[in-house]
Amino acid sequence: MNPQPRFTVRLRFTKHGKIRFTSHRDVARLFERALRKLRLPISYSEGFSPRPRIAFGLALSVAHESDAEYLDIDLVTPIDLEDLPSRLCAALPDGLTVVAAGHIEPGSASLQEAITSCRWLIEVLDGSLSDVTAAVSALLAVEELPLERQRKGKTTVVDVRPCVLELEVMGPTDDGVQLAALLSNESVSLRPSEFIGALSEVAPTSTLREGRVRRTHQFTTSDGLRSEPLLAPVPSPTTETTDAQAVTAAMAGVGGGQ
Repeated sequence: MNPQPRFTVRLRFTKHGKIRFTSHRDVARLFERALRKLRLPISYSEGFSPRPRIAFGLALSVAHESDAEYLDIDLVTPIDLEDLPSRLCAALPDGLTVVAAGHIEPGSASLQEAITSCRWLIEVLDGSLSDVTAAVSALLAVEELPLERQRKGKTTVVDVRPCVLELEVMGPTDDGVQLAALLSNESVSLRPSEFIGALSEVAPTSTLREGRVRRTHQFTTSDGLRSEPLLAPVPSPTTETTDAQAVTAAMAGVGGGQ
């Protein structure tokens, strides 16, 4: 039997508000339900229990928000993508918003393989602005940052200092201090919760805690240049933006060509 033809569509979506407490697996179920509702010509796996050929990017931890999540869908026939984001938004719960859709060339690397780094806005709790600023300076000054990890019942120690590609204090929030961080996702990755633990180790007086966390970008790398897997539409100059959106836009270009 000849294999089904595949036409891959990549979606970019955001995850904001109360839906941030929904797990990665439940988000996948919500998208599968929305795609079935739209009756898209989705390609299915073979075997006794066929599954839709849907592939998400890097998982987002529960309670974290995001401006840049990605999903690849294999279709058996091409479709018009112009109104696909709005149609999906109508079929998804509040807080999940599809902002862009685009065709992907056959043979392109999967999202899991292609993403090399992520940019985060991370709120740090239980530390003053001066303490957190000092901790950031101390972390950037060290050459090694050992971190214990449990894997298959065994404890290993890895150096995660190379994972901190960029780090900047953005200023105080209502509850803490906000940082902007670019963290690697290559051979050794560093999650925001682990980053806060590492930062707490070098903090002068405080044990720091994680507050609100938002992933603002995911990047691929080609010839030393970072780019996003699928760009979001540029807001109209007449569109009102929130302070958080303004920070995200300002951070988009920081280090983007390094």
